[in-house]
Amino acid sequence: MEQNGSEILGFIGLGVMGGPMCANLLKKSGRKVVAYDSVQAAADEAQSHGAEIVDGVARVAEKADIVFLSLPSIDQVESVCEAMLAAGRRPSLVVDMSTSNVSRTRALAERLKVEGIAFLDAPVARTKQAAVDGKLFISVGGAESDFARVGSYLKCMGSDVLHCGEVGSGQIVKILNNYMVFMTVNALSEAITIGRQAGMDAEKLLSLLSQGSADSFVLRNHGMKSLAKDDFPEKTFPMTYAIKDCSLALDLAKEGGFSPRIGAYTHDMMCRARDAGFALNYHPAVIQLIDGRVKVELPAGV
Repeated sequence: MEQNGSEILGFIGLGVMGGPMCANLLKKSGRKVVAYDSVQAAADEAQSHGAEIVDGVARVAEKADIVFLSLPSIDQVESVCEAMLAAGRRPSLVVDMSTSNVSRTRALAERLKVEGIAFLDAPVARTKQAAVDGKLFISVGGAESDFARVGSYLKCMGSDVLHCGEVGSGQIVKILNNYMVFMTVNALSEAITIGRQAGMDAEKLLSLLSQGSADSFVLRNHGMKSLAKDDFPEKTFPMTYAIKDCSLALDLAKEGGFSPRIGAYTHDMMCRARDAGFALNYHPAVIQLIDGRVKVELPAGV
């Protein structure tokens, strides 16, 4: 589908990820962007990049043809969509770039469809720096025609934009992508712990493992840059975010009648790390509980 050359874009949620995403949309799309965030500093930053800042969700809905959302959870997404439905004019398409519960995402899409509004789920993966650089991984669920309509806009924000299937499919891919990352971080933490106890330097160990069949993106990124260096800064995908995404994967498993063991253990360890004071630290900080530096009561058998 060709884009309407005069269509106006909306963006709601200008936080750690949404802010730079909106900035890239402004820079690369050639479209007017109307934006809103309840935090004034975030709104001011978007305004500095050229966004028209309005005073509420309804105002974005009334001005924009397509509205992008980058919000903390499905709770906020549902509330924002209800506010848009109550507006005097409505957008024709909503693109949710948050990471959200799959079943509630599908229910919301049906709710909007009844009101004549199309919906895509398009959650993002990778880091804040990737958001700044416009190199996010974006997995999209929804109709092919709607995906075609927004594809070039999504490419303003991401280097890898994939249409994954029907509504909810984008969330499934994103959630399980992160789920695999968290479990791999735990596995690497155990390997590093064993290696260190046996007298091997963690950085050298991972460098050598990266040349064999154990190599992976997580080994080279989370492993080499964080685990081996004991570097767990704040404001870099913190433990609380990881717990939320892992919980979404476990919820999805439960809905399907499956009880995962590795994922449940991973989730439990991250929750213990949060409670031990690492809530805001980069989630690989869990290694400090796994290797015993931080003493916590572990479940039987661990």
